[in-house]
Amino acid sequence: MDDVAIAWFRRDLRLADNPAWAAATAHQVALPVAVLEPRLVRAAGPHRLLAYFGALAGLEQSLNELDASLHVVVGDPIEVISQLAVETGGATVAVNADVTEYSMRRDAKVAEALGRPLDSHWGTLVHPPGSVLTGKGTLSQVFTPFWKRWQALPLPPAVGTGRVGVAGTVLAADLNFGPAGLTTISLAEARSELERLGVSVPSVDDVPTTAAWSEPRAAEQLTTWLEQVDRYNEIRDGFDIAGTSELSSALHFGLLSPRAIAAQVATGTAGRSAFVRQLAWRDWYSHLTYEHPDITRRALRPAYDRIKWRTGAPADQDFKAWSTGRCGYPIVDAAMRQLSATGWIHNRLRMIAASFLVKDLLIDWRRGEQWFRRLLRDGDIAQNAGNWQWCAGTGPDASPYFRVFSPVTQSRRYDPEGNYLRRWLPELARLPNRQIHAPWDAPPQVLSVAGVRLGVDYPAPVVDHAQARQRALDAYRCALDTETDSA
Repeated sequence: MDDVAIAWFRRDLRLADNPAWAAATAHQVALPVAVLEPRLVRAAGPHRLLAYFGALAGLEQSLNELDASLHVVVGDPIEVISQLAVETGGATVAVNADVTEYSMRRDAKVAEALGRPLDSHWGTLVHPPGSVLTGKGTLSQVFTPFWKRWQALPLPPAVGTGRVGVAGTVLAADLNFGPAGLTTISLAEARSELERLGVSVPSVDDVPTTAAWSEPRAAEQLTTWLEQVDRYNEIRDGFDIAGTSELSSALHFGLLSPRAIAAQVATGTAGRSAFVRQLAWRDWYSHLTYEHPDITRRALRPAYDRIKWRTGAPADQDFKAWSTGRCGYPIVDAAMRQLSATGWIHNRLRMIAASFLVKDLLIDWRRGEQWFRRLLRDGDIAQNAGNWQWCAGTGPDASPYFRVFSPVTQSRRYDPEGNYLRRWLPELARLPNRQIHAPWDAPPQVLSVAGVRLGVDYPAPVVDHAQARQRALDAYRCALDTETDSA
């Protein structure tokens, strides 16, 4: 068949303002395809996997409303996409590119198998890599100059939803899919196929509702957020209030266009400007990852790869205490328990928990990055690794190594009434507001009245913060001194 395009959906599970989908539907026929890679599905944590299948179900529903179908294949995209292209008569393959090392390598191999480049677009970012540069033509290693240039650029033009020439189930049969060729299946059938391969996936009943992760639902969430975005810079740090948009998962799975969000929010007030600035941070970390695909493995400031991180059984025990919410510092424990239970925590809580692992426990930031990435519903490699390197002081424009978050100070400042702590640490719920942030400082009588026995009902702190802070500073200085000595 002439003039056929495959729209290969990955992390862009929407139809509105999706440049790859728009490009595909500009052809006579567009075939919407999702390839489920067993390796990636197996590696995803439970919350992200649930969200991903929910988002796919939402995309399937959006396509059904166009009298089209999402064609799902379980397998290796290097084989699947090239075979689909052959069976559809040499179709164009339209995609939205990604910045991760795996994605870029995979897309290069798919293009090689096709014998031609992918029709590649950038629907996952506001501005693509290489478009926000210094006067010398390089990517700024400091965020503020990047932000100034980023916001000075005109937004890319919007694209439509692609409502014509969309291939449905009847057309799929016309393209000779079946026993003699490559069979596309429904999302429900894909779940069964993955289970047959030994990959555990959520059942239909596990996804609360299709609407919970659909493109329209994400748009409704944005609309609701716009009612308070003007106050964003005032309310963003509170743990016990809905002071953030919580749109990170919708952005990760491409249910919303970051370009469209930037256009809709604009920068007319301080709150709106502060929120759009977060989209620029998101772009910046993606641009850094595009230039440094090994961002999950190497410090972007090489000297910090000389840090002598704690290893062995004691470090492993402390890592377990941190990861399970049993380290004895309430704000860290509450954050880690929420992460485990829901797959999402407030950005400041992510920073507090990360700082504690790296600075208080002196455990390699890469271990924490991997733990977060698996559990986070919005576990984006560029954003997760970029923020971990920021907290560890190992990345460009990072928090200075000598800045160490005090978990007690942070807890008292941003959860003064202890409401967040009581929600996730019910064993401490009866402690007064002052003592709940640092129960080890509470008088014995106060602990007794609250029914708290340190080391029994709630763990004693695994480290003394002041001593741990000094240990971290010494380790960082030693790494930097080693660099100076070898220069």
